Parts: sequence; structure tokens; C-alpha cells
Amino acid sequence: MTDELDFDEFAATRAKRLFQAAYLMCGDWHQAQDLVQTTLSKLYPVWGRLRRKNEINGLDAYARKVLLRTYLDHRRLRRSSEIAVAEVTDHPAPGAEESRRLETRMTLLEALRQLPPRSRAVVVMRYLDDCSVEAVAEAVGISQASVKTISFRGLAKLREILGPERTLLLQD
Repeated sequence: MTDELDFDEFAATRAKRLFQAAYLMCGDWHQAQDLVQTTLSKLYPVWGRLRRKNEINGLDAYARKVLLRTYLDHRRLRRSSEIAVAEVTDHPAPGAEESRRLETRMTLLEALRQLPPRSRAVVVMRYLDDCSVEAVAEAVGISQASVKTISFRGLAKLREILGPERTLLLQD
């Protein structure tokens, strides 16, 4: 029973962060929700064993690894070529500052979508999820040198996509 309570607490406290990483990887709200649910459903059956073996940081790293592999597996399957469309809301128009932030966010998300799935995942984990080179290498199953190369090339591609006038977005 305590394993189940531990898992519930872990899932409740980590789901938001896992969702953020999943959304940045896939760029689709609903797919990100599915990725997080699949990740948590893969963790649940082995939770007792994982909990006994790992401390909290190890569990977080393992959850990110499962999320990444779930995302990459989904990309390989290419089940659907649907394009998600944001729904129309009844919210008032944003102010100038909020509008600029939204435009910046949308520009970065669009640039991220243009990266290959593995590059996108490495860039998201490295720079947006703030994982170490070692943690990313472990999660993706590649060498640390490969993580550095993919990170370097991914950022270079983002700079190319964004162009010189928008490259400063990567530094904000």
C-alpha cells in the first residue's frame, strides 16, 4: 500500500514537469498528455522495485528516460499525420507585453518542431529541462560526445531557422 501512495505522490508532483518536457518535444498538447500518461503507466508496474533501488533523483531521471523513449517510439510509428489546431478562446486580446511573450513562445515552438525528433529531445532535455550531459546520454542511450554533438548541431539549426534577428530568443 505504501508503494501505491508513494507512486501517487510521485505522479502528482512530477506530472506537470513531465508534461512540459513532453510538450516541448512533440509540440502537441494532447500528444504530450498521452506521453505523460503512457510514461506513468509504464512506471507503475515496476514502481516498488524502482523505489527500493533508486533515490528520488534517480526516479526523476528514470521517468525522463521513459518519457523520452516513449516519445521517440511514437515518432517512429508515425501513426497519424494530423495537425493539431489551437482552439478558439473567448479570452480578451493580450496586452503588448503578453503578446510579445506569446509571439516569442510560438516562434520558439515552431523552430523546435523543425528539428528532427532526437535532436529536439536532446535540446529540450539539455537546455529547457536543465539535464546534465551525462543524464541525457543515459536517457537517450548514446555517448556523452554524441549528446554534445547533437546539442551543438540542434542549437545551430535553431539559430539558422530563427535567423540573425531572432537568435537572441535562444538566450532569453
